[in-house]
Amino acid sequence: MKLQDTLELYVKAAVKALFQSELESVEFQATRKEFAGDITVVVFPMLRVVKGNPAVIGEQIGQYLEDNVDLVKGYNVVKGFLNVEIEDSYYVDFFNTIKDQNTYGFIKDKDNKAVMVEYSSPNTNKPLHLGHVRNVLLGYSVAEILKASGKNVYKTQIINDRGIHICKSMLAWQRFGNGETPESTGLKGDKLVGNYYVEFDKAYKKEITELVSQGQSEEEAKKNTPILLEAQEMLRQWEAGDKDVVALWEKMNGWVYDGFEETYKAIGVDFDKYYYESQTYLLGKEFIAEGLKTGVFEQDPDGSVWCDLTEDGLDRKIVLRADGTAVYMTQDIGTAIQRIKDYPDVGGMVYTVGNEQDYHFKVLFLILQKLGFDWAKNLYHLSYGMVDLPSGKMKSREGTVVDADDLIQEMADTAEDISKELGKLDDYSEDEKKVLYKTIGLGALKYYILKVDPKKRILFDPKESIDFQGNTGPFIQYTYARIQSILRKSNLNDDVSLITATALSINFDEVSLHEKEKQLIKQLEQFPEVIQNAAEQHSPALVANYTYDLVKDFNSFYQNVSILGADSEHEKVFRVALSKSVGQTIKNAFSVLGIDVPERM
Repeated sequence: MKLQDTLELYVKAAVKALFQSELESVEFQATRKEFAGDITVVVFPMLRVVKGNPAVIGEQIGQYLEDNVDLVKGYNVVKGFLNVEIEDSYYVDFFNTIKDQNTYGFIKDKDNKAVMVEYSSPNTNKPLHLGHVRNVLLGYSVAEILKASGKNVYKTQIINDRGIHICKSMLAWQRFGNGETPESTGLKGDKLVGNYYVEFDKAYKKEITELVSQGQSEEEAKKNTPILLEAQEMLRQWEAGDKDVVALWEKMNGWVYDGFEETYKAIGVDFDKYYYESQTYLLGKEFIAEGLKTGVFEQDPDGSVWCDLTEDGLDRKIVLRADGTAVYMTQDIGTAIQRIKDYPDVGGMVYTVGNEQDYHFKVLFLILQKLGFDWAKNLYHLSYGMVDLPSGKMKSREGTVVDADDLIQEMADTAEDISKELGKLDDYSEDEKKVLYKTIGLGALKYYILKVDPKKRILFDPKESIDFQGNTGPFIQYTYARIQSILRKSNLNDDVSLITATALSINFDEVSLHEKEKQLIKQLEQFPEVIQNAAEQHSPALVANYTYDLVKDFNSFYQNVSILGADSEHEKVFRVALSKSVGQTIKNAFSVLGIDVPERM
């Protein structure tokens, strides 16, 4: 049982004994650093059931706890705040229960209902870019955090492999490609197809200019360019199953999928199941037809189908065009239903999609509820802000996107430059250096993005992210490596039984915890709750910033307390064991963020 839970029982007992009153709950907060104490009881909420001066009430409860509760060492009251000091033995007993747990903070017992987490979900007309990177890192980390919290999790994505966007790339390749392939050009397939998306846009803009010069308005010209009309016709041919169009679509999408896989592998994320819009939009059409019969949807005179959500505070949403072709909502309805068919144990889903789609998901979730699906109440949109660069926003049509592969390489190169400046890798082989540069570079990128609340917009600066001081991935990785160095020098790292036996045999009548040791254990105690809170809030930022706080506490401990030069063997072994637990917790925390930690730096 956590300290807070234990203490709550005793505070309730104190109030009952002293004031013959029942408290429903007790409010706690961390004790402010300028006051003595390990945990603070907030007295003011008790005034609803206990009448009197809050400072006097705090004194009476504090004295009761000191007299009757073994783990309470002392107390002080500041206005309406009761600061409680806890016996060192409590923290040592707690530490002894966790110090050999390699999965400390994680729950193994799985809930009956699984969660499906969707992330990435790219279009097949361009490579992944910086915006996708935030999406992928967020979704993967939330999936790992949910797993660590005790959920059964499936990772998935929906690949937007149909629609006008891919037809634009296909048509441009037909017109300008001269039979180019990834093999003939040496380009990754997603980059090659993305180049033709840019080529389409250039030709499209040129034709707009020509039509405007002939007397059309710009709005008319945008709709009437021959190249756009041809792309729209290609989409109709694809939906009609035209053999040649489908064959070209399969070939170019295949190039893109191969390119995506390379990027996912480089960034260190994976998926359990892929869904394709081309396979799910038809199921969406089926349920729209059913919904028409039951009154969930309505058909306009032009043949288009809508869902009227005005009574729910939203508006009318189109779900099928007048010509019968699908819209995004169509395939999203079909995809959600297909996922539950494939995974009947799924009780909820998390959609990792940018905040520009907030309204879309409100509508989707409401439509699925109106169609009668109970699980639709457990759908969550993990909405996140965009990523900007110091140079400004990215535009994929104009080819000014920060490519994900280039970004990963730039991070490794920046890590290499900084590491060389620091001169810490003289005894590494070239292969070891290459692996370490990538570990540091990716760690910097992932941490910089994940430490920010998902809802906030990010200004990403690669050089700022790779700093060996401050709230950065490399600073935390460096601290982990420092701990591993301590363990190696102690000659105790492989002898768990020695650490365990010695730590357990410390006589606390003779040895008390240093304040820095106690602070570290208090911080370690919070980790399981941080994981649960991060899962509940779908926020890797809670884990990232907890880890930074833990590392700051460890470095303060390292600077103020001698570990290997301790006065006694008991103290040395205890401090090595404590360092080891901190290192393991850093590793566990970073694992759910998708970040590797190096043994040496």
